[in-house]
Amino acid sequence: MKFIDDIDIRGKKVLFRFDFNVPLDSSLNITDDTRIKAVLPSVNYALDEGARVIIMSHLGRPKGKPVPEMSLAPVAKRLTRLLGKEVRMAPDCIGSEVRKLVDDLKPGGILLLENLRFHGEEEKNDDRFAAELAGLADVYIDDAFGNAHRKHASNVGITKFIKRCGAGFLIKSELSYFEKALDKPARPFVAIVGGSKVSGKLQAVGHLIRKVDKMIIGGGIAFTFLKAQGFDVGKSLVEEGLMGEALEVIKAARELGVILYLPVDCVIAADKSPGAETRIVPIQEMDPNWMGLDIGPATITLFSEALGNAKTIIWNGPMGLFEMDAFGRGTTAIAHSVANSYALTIVGGGDTDVAIHKAGESDKITYISTGGGASLELLEGKVLPAVAALEHCGDAVRG
Repeated sequence: MKFIDDIDIRGKKVLFRFDFNVPLDSSLNITDDTRIKAVLPSVNYALDEGARVIIMSHLGRPKGKPVPEMSLAPVAKRLTRLLGKEVRMAPDCIGSEVRKLVDDLKPGGILLLENLRFHGEEEKNDDRFAAELAGLADVYIDDAFGNAHRKHASNVGITKFIKRCGAGFLIKSELSYFEKALDKPARPFVAIVGGSKVSGKLQAVGHLIRKVDKMIIGGGIAFTFLKAQGFDVGKSLVEEGLMGEALEVIKAARELGVILYLPVDCVIAADKSPGAETRIVPIQEMDPNWMGLDIGPATITLFSEALGNAKTIIWNGPMGLFEMDAFGRGTTAIAHSVANSYALTIVGGGDTDVAIHKAGESDKITYISTGGGASLELLEGKVLPAVAALEHCGDAVRG
């Protein structure tokens, strides 16, 4: 696979796939432009090379039809401000009008195509749609890490129809950090896995248990592990069908000499409402009619001490229902412990990213991934479909 700086893009029409699925408020103003800023190095490199820059992305889930509230127009406005030069907005991502706008681009010009998902063919990985996108450019560069675990026309199908393609600087850095942590970690290597459902994290836990020295399991997924060991966890979230696999992870940790940490106490409530009464109880004293919604203070101390001598930390998933203040103390405390460690720290995207920013610790983290689903698949030991596709540029063209 090649990267953008391995390819001659001077004066070429370069089609970028970015992940500009950014949050918008009710007035359609961007409330967090992290994903836009993350790809600026790739854009600026192309501009410095005198390339004609064409950008495509998705936003939201319009389900294959134009939805004005999901237009990428706010992104064009924000890009214009960040780059200090005009970013033209196309009315669509394919069609004769778009082709004319592309043909009219001068070296150093930038055109942002309209939301890819206004066409149902995008998520279906339709060959005709992919070929039409490919026909817009000489070179294709994928820098949409947040979408790299998807098999869509704009990041997988397109590579068959264009002869020159590669990855941008964002994907390069994402892959580099995860490779460094997973394949050549400084030890002790600690993984923190949280979140709500075991089903979404079990593959990652099973893969990581064979690589780490310590594993910390918190959040909703911990209750499946606890119940599998015979604890009464009340009405806490449990995936009964996965308790056997949870026990296999515990067994594997024991056989491999990996220290596995689970909560020893938790914050419980009768329901998830913000004003619900809360109590802190040891795991052995769970109320059968209440549910665990955060790790307790003893667990915070235990987990924090486990991180004390870490040299590499990977964290994916919060320790509780952190969106509510009553159940957010555990996640915030672990964020502080990770940030204040003397380790290489990598945080998976999604909720964990939000939690780190909410705790005010983002500046102390070595690397915060821009893709929750994509980073999770890397932790599962999988090859991302969009990354794999870049190794087969132009298969259909040559065939």
